Amino acid sequence: MRSHATAVLVLLIALLTAFAMTGSGADDPAIKDDTKVSITPRPKPPAPGEPGNLRSNIRVDSTLVLINVTVTDPLNRFVTGLERDNFRLFEDKAEQKLTHFASEDAALSIGVVFDSSGSMGSKLSKSREAVAQFMKTANPEDEFFLVQFGDRPDLVSGFTHSLEEIQNRLTFTQSRGRTALLDGIYLALHQMKKGRNPRKALLVISDGGDNNSRYTESEIKNLVREADVQIYAIGIFEPISSRGRTAEELGGPSLLSEIAEQTGGRHFPVENLNELPDVAAKIGIELRNQYILGYTPSNQERDGKYRRVQVRLVQPRGLPPLKAFWRLGYYAPSQ
Repeated sequence: MRSHATAVLVLLIALLTAFAMTGSGADDPAIKDDTKVSITPRPKPPAPGEPGNLRSNIRVDSTLVLINVTVTDPLNRFVTGLERDNFRLFEDKAEQKLTHFASEDAALSIGVVFDSSGSMGSKLSKSREAVAQFMKTANPEDEFFLVQFGDRPDLVSGFTHSLEEIQNRLTFTQSRGRTALLDGIYLALHQMKKGRNPRKALLVISDGGDNNSRYTESEIKNLVREADVQIYAIGIFEPISSRGRTAEELGGPSLLSEIAEQTGGRHFPVENLNELPDVAAKIGIELRNQYILGYTPSNQERDGKYRRVQVRLVQPRGLPPLKAFWRLGYYAPSQ
């Protein structure tokens, strides 16, 4: 009997122990573990553009301004081989310290803005040839797009590395309509925002002033000042003696000059069609022979105002007087 009672007692103790273990656990506030492990869930990556995106949270507190400079001699030949010490740069008349200097042939994003208005009929062949000559100077990393304009602008080809595609599209160009030059430049500047290369340029080929755009001269000039895009223009004009049938034709040369010079580019007026290809090739070579000056402005105010830039050359010994062309200014950040 005693052995039987002992066995029953042992069994009862085992059942009570099992019940206690089953009833215990992390949910019981009376049970604490001295070892604490904290696991922080990995946050879900935010979608591009959402407030949590890292790129949108980065704020740049300093601005690096890059100015492309072309230097020529009295015969309008490009001057290469200059050093940092040959340049002085001023912003709103205050001299700036150059922190970046380069003269390498960097890749470009280039837009061709091609006039296909009715007056271009006899000039289309040489204008196409001019584009072909311009593209012969291209860097393999360059990318191109094509905008044509008559009554209205048309993006004929978006960015491509295929030079043949641009030239093939031009093969089918027909001249018709009036001249929406300003609208063509607007569309090209808008397309240029998709460019992948830091250096950007437009080549504009047109035979006259604007007579059919929705955008005004002042609107385009302001837009050009804001955009970091060099504009080179080839103006195909009648000889001065027979020019001036309309106000638009009279204003054509000055319009292209003012737009191009704001950006550090240039306007090349042409009266002889046979000169077109050579002028276009010269522009291509100029883009390959520029100096890049960089600086952090001493004026760090984020006021969104236009800052005027001036480049002065320190004349090298043994060379004739040199001339510089550069972007005339930029808009400071507003925030």
